[in-house]
Amino acid sequence: MKKLNILAGLMMLLVMMFTACDDDLSKNPTLQSPSTFKLNTPSYAATNVNLATSDSLSFTWSQPDYGFPLASEYQVEISTANKWTTSVDEASADNTGKTIADYATVGETSNICKQNVGAANFAKALEQLNKWTSDAVPATQTVYARVKSTVKGSSVYSNIVTLTVIPYYVELKDAAPVIYYLIGGCIGDGKWSNVDASNIGGSIIPMHAIAGETYDKKTGYGKIEYTGYFPAGGEFKILKTIGDWNYGFCKGEWKDDTYVPTYRSGGDDPGNIKFDDAGYYDIIVNTADNSCTIKKYTKDVSKYTSIAIAGTENSWSATANVMKAISTFDGAENHDWVETLTYKADAPSDGGCKFTADGAWTDNWGDSAFPYGTGSAGGHNILYKAGTYKVIFNDITHQYIFIAQ
Repeated sequence: MKKLNILAGLMMLLVMMFTACDDDLSKNPTLQSPSTFKLNTPSYAATNVNLATSDSLSFTWSQPDYGFPLASEYQVEISTANKWTTSVDEASADNTGKTIADYATVGETSNICKQNVGAANFAKALEQLNKWTSDAVPATQTVYARVKSTVKGSSVYSNIVTLTVIPYYVELKDAAPVIYYLIGGCIGDGKWSNVDASNIGGSIIPMHAIAGETYDKKTGYGKIEYTGYFPAGGEFKILKTIGDWNYGFCKGEWKDDTYVPTYRSGGDDPGNIKFDDAGYYDIIVNTADNSCTIKKYTKDVSKYTSIAIAGTENSWSATANVMKAISTFDGAENHDWVETLTYKADAPSDGGCKFTADGAWTDNWGDSAFPYGTGSAGGHNILYKAGTYKVIFNDITHQYIFIAQ
């Protein structure tokens, strides 16, 4: 009888051990290897998307089933032939020109299951794939899109969705500097309106390329800058992409004399940037590694009542094309100006335009660079190109940008 009790006890112990092992397995799931995942068909897939008049194309998807929630890196890829053998990057690396790309990555690498791909980025990728001439761009183009998910160097691809777009010709050249944007209660009109590019010069102020800075010819990454007045307690953020709150710089902390904002790459919002002390601050963002530093600006600052754009098309009048103050929130000290204008022809070699202050030529700034640059006092004429532009000018740094409309 005693032996039977011992045997029964051993059996019970074995059952408990196996049960414990099963519990451990359920609490420590193993990494699965999914073969695909779901890319949702966008609502606009039933229409012809005009890339020239659109700001972005939105894509959403479900996380691959890795067995448990897992941080992935996502990239949106497109093809016009539904072939996925050679990327634009791989073809560009072949200096012989013999390698032909059949797909391209568009937008940025994302850590959330959503991305807004800029329409201009989309159009450029189509040009890289098809090498259209300016007079041979098709009226419509079928585009195949998928998403790549990468975890620990291993990639899996979504299903493919089909879109129809109205493309336009893009002159392939070195990438323009990537620009980030300020928005907040102490920026522009203070209304936090973050819908599309029409908010630039209202609720949104773009940062500027820095004179002498070298930008990656392929990506446009490098350092950009904004200098302005910030009231005590005024709150703001720095956006990576207009219309998207998930990426950019938010609340950070002071480290000695430097404020270091937190870069948000999806996930929870850390809060808004704000300063206890009112004053002038200089913001530097490195778009190559998504780092940002902010320091107090200690140089002398002039205050102007008006800024105008004088040039060939208005007979160099210092009182024509008067720009509008951007910072109009309660308590603002404005140093950013905006004006939309149209040039019917390229600037002549002995013409162009400059920025003038307070209706006179006493203070004026120019530089030969276009569409962005930093004006110097009495500097070279800005050699603009024909077109319609929203022009932004900062009267502290004399940085400017002409944004094609």
